[in-house]
Amino acid sequence: MTDLHSALDGWNPEPVAADGRLTGWPATALATLLGRPEEFTDGSPLPPLWHHLYLLETPAPASLGEDGHPRDGHFLPPIPDRRRMFAGARVRQHRPLLLGDVVQKRSRVASVRVKDGRSGQLAFVTVRAEFVVGGEVAVTEEQDLVYRSQAAGAPRAIAATPAEAAPGADFQFDATPATLFQFSALTYNAHRIHYDLDYARDVEGYPGLVVHGPLQAIALVEPLRRAGRPVSEVSYRLERPAFAGSSFQVVVSDATLAGGVSPGTPSITGTFR
Repeated sequence: MTDLHSALDGWNPEPVAADGRLTGWPATALATLLGRPEEFTDGSPLPPLWHHLYLLETPAPASLGEDGHPRDGHFLPPIPDRRRMFAGARVRQHRPLLLGDVVQKRSRVASVRVKDGRSGQLAFVTVRAEFVVGGEVAVTEEQDLVYRSQAAGAPRAIAATPAEAAPGADFQFDATPATLFQFSALTYNAHRIHYDLDYARDVEGYPGLVVHGPLQAIALVEPLRRAGRPVSEVSYRLERPAFAGSSFQVVVSDATLAGGVSPGTPSITGTFR
């Protein structure tokens, strides 16, 4: 078994930057996926967290590893038999991103740490990104990603939980395999746990197709968007994986502006400001 402390010793990738213009089609497509078709045009404000659709990496198929991620991605740590999990993020919106804006995305590794647990070693990598318009930072995001070295076929101690209705849900949508495929396409995400059931089950040990963490986070904020509530900060944590076939109910508490997505048992919790 690879020692992650040794594997990551001295790993400190350089910051990167990418530029692009925010166009309307990805946002219009996501609104349809969420069950509320809406046309977005130049000048429309981009809803919180929808920046996940823009300034994407577009690796060539020949550069992808077995899991669908690039074999040597710039911010992918040098871990043998690498398995990746999205653990959560903190997003601050300093000003709205507007469709038509020309945006520069500046990304860097903010921290790397290895934890030793009963199930083995885990590497926690936090990537910080700034979305800059006209020299001014509009959105700041810190994503928490977890990596482990895991041999193919090793089962995970996770069971798919049947969906249960949440009383008083503010928003609901069904995470079908088609939904996951569409979101993977919108975000140029080739990670096979989201669309290849045989791979998800037989190689990474999941009981089903895994629902994207960012998709759950977007669903978490959706009732506030539909109610016209402004959101300047979002912090969320993925507590357990959710799987295709889940029916998500989002409940928002006005007292604390805290929300949770619940496919049977909560898979994600978040707070908003």
